[in-house]
Amino acid sequence: MGQVQLPLSRTTVAVPSWRWGRGVGATLVSAAIVGVPTDVIDTDWFTRMTPVRWWEYPALLLTVGLTGLWFAIVVQGSAGDRGRTRVLGSSLLSALAVGCPVCNKIVIGLLGVSGALGLWAPIQPALAVVSLAVLIAAVILRWRKRTCRTDTCAVESDAD
Repeated sequence: MGQVQLPLSRTTVAVPSWRWGRGVGATLVSAAIVGVPTDVIDTDWFTRMTPVRWWEYPALLLTVGLTGLWFAIVVQGSAGDRGRTRVLGSSLLSALAVGCPVCNKIVIGLLGVSGALGLWAPIQPALAVVSLAVLIAAVILRWRKRTCRTDTCAVESDAD
């Protein structure tokens, strides 16, 4: 555990290099936001008009896992918020990828039912790949910018 000096205090506290609680929370929220409305996670709240395809389960698992991992990596200062939009956008893209093609009202409005099944459904796996590639890149970038190189953070602050 690293030592952190609290402002206006001479007290030091240990700070873990991983925020596991934050990562688990982000994983659960991501699973709920992406998996429940798309009905990949079966609930009584939503009904899916087409069956879940085999690749949607791993895409959902990788999406929520990478999102949780991104939030679990500690980056101090203003660099900690960089990439958040990329991660949230990738999660939204993943939701579009694993969602039922004929349940998306925007797609139905633009393409109709036959277009949703004939045009939208075939590109959904590619959307999932793009989404996961962006999430992997975001996790790698965050990992490289982390302030903690071991299992603990050593953050120093001058208290005045």
